[in-house]
Amino acid sequence: MTIPTEMRAAVITRAGGPDVLAIQNRPVPTPGPGEVLVRVRSSALNRADVLQRAGRYPAPPGVPIDIPGLEFAGEVVGNGPDALLWSVGARVCGLVGGGAHAEYLVTHERAVAAVPHALDWAIAGAAPEACITAHDALVGQAQIRPGDTVLIHAVGSGVGLTAVQIARQLGATVFGTARTESKLDIARDLGLTAGATPGERGWVALAAKEWTGGRGIDIVLDLLGGDYVRESVAALAPKGRLVLIGTLAGLESTLDLRYMLSRRLTVRGTVLRSRPIEERIAVTQAFAREVMPWLANGAVQPRIDCTFPLEQIADAHTRMESNETAGKIAILM
Repeated sequence: MTIPTEMRAAVITRAGGPDVLAIQNRPVPTPGPGEVLVRVRSSALNRADVLQRAGRYPAPPGVPIDIPGLEFAGEVVGNGPDALLWSVGARVCGLVGGGAHAEYLVTHERAVAAVPHALDWAIAGAAPEACITAHDALVGQAQIRPGDTVLIHAVGSGVGLTAVQIARQLGATVFGTARTESKLDIARDLGLTAGATPGERGWVALAAKEWTGGRGIDIVLDLLGGDYVRESVAALAPKGRLVLIGTLAGLESTLDLRYMLSRRLTVRGTVLRSRPIEERIAVTQAFAREVMPWLANGAVQPRIDCTFPLEQIADAHTRMESNETAGKIAILM
């Protein structure tokens, strides 16, 4: 297989709006020891990409500083020294700290999962971030058990809709909040039991009591932060677990310590992008082992809101910033 010396990539030329993105030619990266070179066929857009473009979320060390993109699917086209796990032509997907919005990338050979031939590229490229985030939050952080109740804030997001499906596969009853009833309707089609839209202070706890007969929620996945943290704590059942995943609603909140102490609550924060490589390998392998079979048989499937070619990456950013999406924005190379 002939590998070109240059590739097309979406480049952040400076901090700003979608107009600062440009398609440029960049050198194809060279895989190092234990790394594979992947010809990217698809990716997806995530909030971290938008924040990076705006100058509010710099790339971690070791990845391109001006090429965003956290997830990918494609074919292995080359192996670095001592990389022996994947043959050329293998279909793989995974997460990276950046650089996935380009035709080629390098990543550790153990930080990818095999893509079944039954999955098309759009689904495969939009699956890793949502599936790994949701699965790790539910299993690795919250230690979900069959029969648990789960509440997901921003349930109409890519992670939210995927978390609904994974939680259902793990035997949980799932509730959610969203900005609009239309997003709740989409989540209901994927297994959401009931949902609510924002209201006056205390609205989350009131809804939770109604849904659970007064007991409260076992697990809350909070993709928003801000005031939702206070609301979520009040909605938790005894020994409830709150997992903080995002901060779109704000970086600060207050906690009512009466609830924390009397109900013996747990609050955990989680992020994937800055984790050490061994931890990212572990969550990717858990995804390959436990979630990929559900993707292959259709039990779990990321919802694609819309699809853009790489050349229209600025339009994809504009679409995400409209906050009208329900599910993932796929990017095809």
